[in-house]
Amino acid sequence: MTDTTRQPGEPYPRLPLPASGSREDLSAFHAWLANAIPMVTSLGIEKMQREGDRLEWQLALAPNLNDKGTGFGGALAAQTTLQGWCWVTLWLREHGLARDVVVAQASQRFLAPVKGDYRLVCTPRQTNGTEQLHENLQQRGKGRIQLVHQLYCGESLCLEAEGDYAVLPAT
Repeated sequence: MTDTTRQPGEPYPRLPLPASGSREDLSAFHAWLANAIPMVTSLGIEKMQREGDRLEWQLALAPNLNDKGTGFGGALAAQTTLQGWCWVTLWLREHGLARDVVVAQASQRFLAPVKGDYRLVCTPRQTNGTEQLHENLQQRGKGRIQLVHQLYCGESLCLEAEGDYAVLPAT
């Protein structure tokens, strides 16, 4: 259920961090996300799963159709940006950190029309990306990570996207 009483400029309360050593409940995170960012309910995210440095979503095409009956590029771009934000936020939560994350830069390359339900996979661009992020957070109190997104419809790669996400200093 979306909170209609929240006003622009008013932050949504953070989701409590998982207990130390506990695994994130992605269903609870998805429910919180839908309240914190109201457009999430319209994006067709059916399932989130996380394994190691990989975040994968299963998405329905129906809420993301364009006038041609294929995936609307703007919705797909929004999904990649949101997924990157979620990747960094979940990584921080796993490390016991409640910090603000913003996208600094994003780009997409559309390779083929999306004609059915699809999956979106997000991973760090560099194999040592998480180690660099962790080191920067410890040394400078802030950090950045580059993420790559790949959208598959069946076995076809339909979109590749990149994002540069910043973890802001603690306030």
